[in-house]
Amino acid sequence: MSNRTFTMVKPDATSKGYSGAIIDQIVKAGFSIKALKWTKLTKEQAGLFYDIHRERGFFGELVEFMSSGPIIAAILEKENAVEDFRTLIGATNPANAAEGTIRKNFASSIGENAVHGSDSDENAKIEGDFFFSKLEIF
Repeated sequence: MSNRTFTMVKPDATSKGYSGAIIDQIVKAGFSIKALKWTKLTKEQAGLFYDIHRERGFFGELVEFMSSGPIIAAILEKENAVEDFRTLIGATNPANAAEGTIRKNFASSIGENAVHGSDSDENAKIEGDFFFSKLEIF
């Protein structure tokens, strides 16, 4: 089990000015930031990042959305990071997310759900390595 996970503050949340509040909620939940980057994905980069969903009907819409504006990518550290972060962000559908979770507080729909969170230790490493070089991770 790793103590690191990966997250992105998605274009819907950055465009609405929620980035600072989301990062504040993450830090207050006990996560430390080991890498942080403000960037914008191209359609090609978004397609590569979400390649696991390529055969699903929503893939094209997901790529369009994730390349529509800037994102904040981050590697976070905390004991039991992946599971604890998934709890902090809440259900994919904000209507089903628990009170106080990031998605309950900042997401507007299943598609525009404010943040991405890795679903496994293995994917956290893969996703973090997608955005950050070894020189950028502390």
